[in-house]
Amino acid sequence: MGGGFVGFQQARDEKVGGGASDLVRARDQLLADHSGNGRGSRLEPEALRMALVDLYELWLTTKGHEVGITADSGLAIVAVGGLGRREMLPYSDLDLVLLYDDIDPERVAEVADQLWYPLWDAHIKLDHSVRTVPQALRVASDDLTAALGMLEARHIVGDEGLSNLLISGVRRDWRTGIRSRFDALIAQAESRWRRSGEIAHRAEPDLKNGHGGLRDIQLLDALAIAQLTDAMPGLGPDVPGGGLKQAHRRLLDVRTELHRVAGRARDQLRAQDADEIGAALRIGDRFDLARTLSDAARTVSYSADVGLRTAANALPRRGLARLRRVPVRRPLDEGVVEHSGEVVLARDARPQRDPGLILRVAAASAQTGLPMSATTLNRLGEDAPELREPWPKEALNDLLVLLGAGRGTIDAVEALDRTGLWGRLFPEWGVVRDLPPRDAMHTWTVDRHLMEAVAQAGALSTRVSRPDLLLLGALLHDIGKGRAEDHSLVGAELATSIGRRLGLWPSDVKTLSAMVRHHLLLPDTATRRDLDDPATVKTVVEALDGDAHLLELLHALAEADSLATGPGVWNDWKSSLIGELVRRCRMSMAGEELPEPEPIPDELRERAESGGVHVELKPGEGRYHHIVTVVAPDNPGLLSDAAGVLALHSLRVLSANLAGVGKSAIDTFVVAPRFGDPPDPGLLRQELIRAINGDLDLVSVLARKEREAGGTQPNPYAQAAPRVLWFETAEPGRVLLELRAEDRIGLLSRLAAALAEAGVNVCWAKVVTMGSAVIDSFCLDLGAADTPQRRAEISAAVLAVVPPQQPKKSPESDMENG
Repeated sequence: MGGGFVGFQQARDEKVGGGASDLVRARDQLLADHSGNGRGSRLEPEALRMALVDLYELWLTTKGHEVGITADSGLAIVAVGGLGRREMLPYSDLDLVLLYDDIDPERVAEVADQLWYPLWDAHIKLDHSVRTVPQALRVASDDLTAALGMLEARHIVGDEGLSNLLISGVRRDWRTGIRSRFDALIAQAESRWRRSGEIAHRAEPDLKNGHGGLRDIQLLDALAIAQLTDAMPGLGPDVPGGGLKQAHRRLLDVRTELHRVAGRARDQLRAQDADEIGAALRIGDRFDLARTLSDAARTVSYSADVGLRTAANALPRRGLARLRRVPVRRPLDEGVVEHSGEVVLARDARPQRDPGLILRVAAASAQTGLPMSATTLNRLGEDAPELREPWPKEALNDLLVLLGAGRGTIDAVEALDRTGLWGRLFPEWGVVRDLPPRDAMHTWTVDRHLMEAVAQAGALSTRVSRPDLLLLGALLHDIGKGRAEDHSLVGAELATSIGRRLGLWPSDVKTLSAMVRHHLLLPDTATRRDLDDPATVKTVVEALDGDAHLLELLHALAEADSLATGPGVWNDWKSSLIGELVRRCRMSMAGEELPEPEPIPDELRERAESGGVHVELKPGEGRYHHIVTVVAPDNPGLLSDAAGVLALHSLRVLSANLAGVGKSAIDTFVVAPRFGDPPDPGLLRQELIRAINGDLDLVSVLARKEREAGGTQPNPYAQAAPRVLWFETAEPGRVLLELRAEDRIGLLSRLAAALAEAGVNVCWAKVVTMGSAVIDSFCLDLGAADTPQRRAEISAAVLAVVPPQQPKKSPESDMENG
């Protein structure tokens, strides 16, 4: 050991009687840095804590014997707090309880004075009490904070049987009474988190009381003592940072050095001390220290959240609750169900054979707002294989559903990341994980900023024709940070690699890479260049190769990026400048291509000419994709009926093409079952005939199905405002209506019914679903009735059946530390 420990050993040989000045001298020697005097070096934080524990125990034991606190004295000293946990920090309070039994009160007072006064005289902070065991148990019963403290009690000296009565009694009462105190325990924790904020995202975090701090470790210990959860829950084999045990030690080490640097007790890490503490711990500078703390705190936060949720589910039921049925397992997706308020694996799920299961579980969690079970995440971490490259289409679609879920995306990805599963999907994430910002403008770590940008982009998805690329661009726009090179250039290369891995088309990979490469082009140009200079617009148009779609995506990404940076970064001035730049660039670019109907295969044309109702189902390109072809008489309500029957049988429409030959319609749908296998095509045909004949009320059936799918936490709102766009065609009287919205059960059926009720003739249609976003294009024959008023009526009818937008929140409600 170092020279400081020599001083501690010397204290053992001195008389520790009378006062406590020798205790202070020994403590100061332990804290001293002897690296320059040839006698050793400063104690490492963990060794220092253990040496302080030994030092205080030595003094208390010696002093206790001196004043008559012996094994058969009816007196005992019990330590709580840091000394009780064996986590004594340099300037922590000394929390002691003097227990007594059947002793003259005057004698007890005399002993207490002999204990407390020397400590007070030496200016050692002391939190003390003198009680009998029954008195201490009553205090623990009445005061939640006192109970939590006494759960950490440890015998120091004196009558050990007396100490054991208190320790066992407090723990027994805690276990038996936890049900009645659990709500107060949660309220206390949440109040503390509101006061102190999240350690991971605070410039000057409270290491003790903040969310993800040392108090949360003690909370987990309390839940474990109540036998409701494991104090150190497993986080999977690939958990970043070494798991909860390592996170606990890192927080303790930083707080230990904070005491040593400040020369007094302190819980809040000040910015001016960060470099010195980082150097003392051999972590690096203040940015390296911030990254270490973020990693540790987020691991603790996740563990505390899981612990509280697990404990709540483990609480014994009483009264009428005991008579309730076993919670129903509600299907959410293939292999994914809801159980007891959590997303879990279905009983027949086989993670070993289903690499896409991780994304389906996370997407279900993000969409429903239900947390993923820790057991499920651990099982996925142990059993789920790697996704092969390129990803299957189903996996890419599930990723888009996950990314398009708004604020729910952040919690779901955080859970995946804390358990090592997100890094398995995106190995590049490790460089930006917990990476602190380099300027005060940014509120979040880089990885959290990326997820905030994704959430913001989801609310803008209906402003672009490719919401899938917008979400992916938001996810990756800063992926190149944390390296010495220009992060936009590095990020563009990484985006190319990731895009290929995800299975994107080469043209989409090129667009995604360009989004990352140029994600700062519009804001930098608009705020730093003269928009009236023709060269400004020319520079942007040339940089984007005249790609109007890329311009549209970068416009939305610039807003999402700014909104995710921090309060005030996106404002009316910046919005107007970028909007004007985009308007001028569009004017110099070529017009956009409009959707066109696809050619009809000869075999379908022959079947349509023969008449009758036909339904064909065959496998699609993906593992869970199927192609349903419907040929039937071309009645106004056919599209609504066909799409409604598919939704009734839990078939999600991913894309659709509608055409016709003579008096027959040919509707082709690419569908994916929400869970299980698709129904028999004969059953679909029977149901379709019932719907055509008016024997099946699809409207009421689909409404009931949507209510049931909502489960315990329905979300009737969309993240992005739905939009209806109108385009002219080359044929007089024919126009294109394009709907951009978020999906819902039976949306296509409802849209077709709304158009039919409005008396609109649909010539053909193309439907595309990208994650949870849909872009539906309908070619309408309005003839001479094509007027602004008629278009407004049709728009209103269409918008009436899509999910309304999520109510606006104030910026403060979305910022955890503004």
